[in-house]
This record gives sequence, C-alpha cells and structure tokens, in this order.
Amino acid sequence: MVRKYYTYILTNKGNKVLYVGMTNNLIRRIWEHKSKLIKGFTQIYNVDKLVYFEIFNSKEEAVKREKQLKAGSRKKKIDLINKNNPEWKELFNLEVLYK
Repeated sequence: MVRKYYTYILTNKGNKVLYVGMTNNLIRRIWEHKSKLIKGFTQIYNVDKLVYFEIFNSKEEAVKREKQLKAGSRKKKIDLINKNNPEWKELFNLEVLYK
C-alpha cells in the first residue's frame, strides 16, 4: 500500500483566518477539525473549512511544503487559494478528494 501525505489550508466561515497543516489521512484530520477534536488555534477560531490541499508521496515532501506555506505571507496563501479554488468552496467532499 502506498501511503499518501497531504498539506492543506483551512479557513473559517468568513474566510478571514488561515491555517496550514499536514497529515497522512486528510479525511480523518479534517473530520477532527470539524468535530473540534483538535485543541488550540483551529478550535478557538472555528477554522474547519478545507479550501486547499496538495498530495505527496513522502512525509518529507509534505512537511517541506507545509513549512514553505507557513513561512510564506498571507497574500501568497490567498493567491494560491484564489488560483486553485477561486470561490473558496469547501473541498471536504469525498467526490472531490478522490478525483
């Protein structure tokens, strides 16, 4: 079995707050955010709307990308989302995730 790794960006209902994360199970992790099981920033600011993600074949690649995104400016994150998801639609949908 080939394991996949994901780097993702979440926002809140008003698209004002951004959060970058990395996981080896995107469906489980987003469900945890939506269920408020992840204590801290995302729970406090109600950040649970998946607006961007990338898929990697190695943990190292995903961690590298996560660090790159976190180090980038807010504008760069917004530009990335606008390029790939201009309407900032919720991507936590099994149909979308498995395309």
